[in-house]
Amino acid sequence: MKKYFVIGNPIDHSLSPKLHNFWIKKYNIKAIYDKKKPQEENIKDLIQDIKLEKIDGLNVTVPFKKKVIPFLDKLSPDAEKTQSVNTILLQSNRLVGHNTDIAGFINALENLNIQLEGKKFFILGAGGVVPSIVFALNKIKASEVIISNRTKQKAENLKTQFGNVKIIDWGQILDFDVIINATSLGLNNEEINLDFSKIGNNKLFYDVIYNPIETNFLKIGKKLGNKTENGKLMFMHQAAEAFKLWHGIRPNIDNETAKLLGND
Repeated sequence: MKKYFVIGNPIDHSLSPKLHNFWIKKYNIKAIYDKKKPQEENIKDLIQDIKLEKIDGLNVTVPFKKKVIPFLDKLSPDAEKTQSVNTILLQSNRLVGHNTDIAGFINALENLNIQLEGKKFFILGAGGVVPSIVFALNKIKASEVIISNRTKQKAENLKTQFGNVKIIDWGQILDFDVIINATSLGLNNEEINLDFSKIGNNKLFYDVIYNPIETNFLKIGKKLGNKTENGKLMFMHQAAEAFKLWHGIRPNIDNETAKLLGND
């Protein structure tokens, strides 16, 4: 019986086990998938358990996407470029870190059937999945990427990494076509205390959080007459890419899968 885990902190909200176990059953794979909240000092041993074949793979979420890198033997090109890992497996007896967030984010946006090229994107947050989002936005030729983070230095680090991003102070709001909440604010129903009252409408408010289905950030966007979208599609697509890496099967993202995670 193969064993897989998602690691992160917080982790209780994660629906990864529900989704992966659904696919495991659907495709008759002898495996189980669960979640763990390790202490940072235990991550190295947990990753080594893959090499020792005690477990078969890990998904990685905040705050460990960068912290796992020193314990890996190799990174995929996307993981190397973003310095962000969300999927780990053993390939030719080497611990390899992959980044499926990039494909997950692009596939999710493409499903919205909106024009992406040449648009202005405003990102709230600078950790976790943000390097993957910036990399993806460069791929789809966004005209401008603006980042604001409560700790400004983290945002400045992304500017050093990617170059073509604009950093502004937390609380400052510039014009945008799409705004992305990539902070953890909203996981526990927190408010993002920012004033969006003067931005107009016909914007897209996108939250990478998928549980809860509608964060306060999305409620604000909707109230102001804007389109809103949570991170469920991105979550499903990145999970499908990870599943393919482990099992050689790319699951379909269909209504049955969406219903599994709750309708919105």
